Amino acid sequence: MVWLRRTTHYLFIVVVAVNSTLLTINAGDYIFYTDWMWTSFVVFSISQSTMLAVGAIYYMLFTGVPGTATYYATIMTIYTWVAKGAWFALGYPYDFVAVPVWIPSAMLLDLSYWATRRNKHAAILIGGSLVGLSFPLFNMVNLLLVRDPLEVAFKYPRPTLPAYMTPIEPQVGKFYNSPVALGSGAGAVLTVPIAALGAKLNTWTYRWMAA
Repeated sequence: MVWLRRTTHYLFIVVVAVNSTLLTINAGDYIFYTDWMWTSFVVFSISQSTMLAVGAIYYMLFTGVPGTATYYATIMTIYTWVAKGAWFALGYPYDFVAVPVWIPSAMLLDLSYWATRRNKHAAILIGGSLVGLSFPLFNMVNLLLVRDPLEVAFKYPRPTLPAYMTPIEPQVGKFYNSPVALGSGAGAVLTVPIAALGAKLNTWTYRWMAA
């Protein structure tokens, strides 16, 4: 049954990593970013930090080796860069999809697991909080390094959008003034239970295979 358990673990890891890439395409491309501006940044931050936490802590507890979360984040990054290449092949600019900066947040998760001598609960509480807090900060720096989202979005509209969903000029500043603070606060709160879910899924998989 060992081979079946390991196959199930690795299949879950691949599925979560692929879903992270799909979330990036849908919540991180410039069309959505143009429509919703900083609202999109908060949604993007929460979705990506929680998806990183559930997969990274699952994989890390499965191996029991600090550093596995960073390896998992690297897999997610590679997947997304491949997706960027697919958009590029369709004629879009290579920075049409902004690749999130998952790796530094995953390193903080690994560090919390290593520093607490592989304490699972500390990894969930401390590591989950650090992932939710840090991801919006790293990702904002990432967005500042790419081209103007408005320019790219209007120049390269996504062909799958119907005419009535054409991007409109966003009303910046009417919703809130600090998207990084809101994304970090919401992410720190939501990432902890999602990290706990990843740890629980790891336990459930072992119990299911032992049954």
